[in-house]
Amino acid sequence: MAKTKESRTRNWTCIIYPESAPEDWEEIIKSYYIECVISPLHDRDIDGNGKPKKPHYHVLLMFGSVKSYDQVLEITKKLNAPIPHRCHNSKAMVRYMLHMDDADKAQYKVEDIKVINGVDISELLRPSTSERYTIIMEMMQFIRREKITEFSDLVDYAVVNRSNDWCPIIFDSATYVLNNYIKSLRHKFSITGNNQSINKDAGEII
Repeated sequence: MAKTKESRTRNWTCIIYPESAPEDWEEIIKSYYIECVISPLHDRDIDGNGKPKKPHYHVLLMFGSVKSYDQVLEITKKLNAPIPHRCHNSKAMVRYMLHMDDADKAQYKVEDIKVINGVDISELLRPSTSERYTIIMEMMQFIRREKITEFSDLVDYAVVNRSNDWCPIIFDSATYVLNNYIKSLRHKFSITGNNQSINKDAGEII
């Protein structure tokens, strides 16, 4: 059956198994001048039966124009990769590379992502306005719950534990709001004492 026009798209994804890929597989991708995102090595994934999956990379290939399945297959064959699949949402794919939206899966670090030919990973991971507000409110709840009184304590926690989602928000846009929120709570603690707890659902001191 002839392939339809709808089977052509700019973004494709495939899986690379280090044990079977050529040693220079990244160089092969570079030679095609394709923008590419390579996940951290997924070496802690578990299948549905609780058994470890073979270590693998998720690879996002982003072409400058639409490509057919056969055109992409020609490349992935040289990588000894399983068949490629269309990628409908490059941002969601990069988030999946880190398991950002599934806390039950092994979590991987954004700094372990590799990019080829100039991909700006920060743009692909940039949250929407509503997502950004949700993350800021989550940090505020954390500040109240843990009675954070110094901005540096929040930053240190984020760097170690939430580098994928909290850190970009803190560094890029929310420093002023969060720092002043902490100062305000510190002032309140100095007046009311530091032993109160907070109803995190109602946002009330109890």
